[in-house]
Amino acid sequence: MQLNPAALEKAKALIDEGKFRINTPWREVQPSPTAEDKYVAAHGWDAYAQWYLALNPQAAEGTKERYLFPVGDFNAVHRSGIVAAKSRAEKEANADVAAAAEEILDLFDRLNAC
Repeated sequence: MQLNPAALEKAKALIDEGKFRINTPWREVQPSPTAEDKYVAAHGWDAYAQWYLALNPQAAEGTKERYLFPVGDFNAVHRSGIVAAKSRAEKEANADVAAAAEEILDLFDRLNAC
């Protein structure tokens, strides 16, 4: 597993644009397989990839198995999705992905401090 820099930048941009949610239960808002399929059909794999903080370089491009740790619902980045991604990355000992998630969480913390 490796960091997906495009997803990190997308999450930061969405936060800057105000397209974020702070208090949503991730299990209720994470993309379903049907939502994923619809998004890929409408926007393509490159756009889909930007919503996943990690990549599996061993999986083929253009497959869902390649993209790991969703961070939003295809409309907004969710703090709860970032927390889930960070937790999973830490459990799998992936420091780069965990650090990227922490960087995004810091942005959320700064918003709450205002």
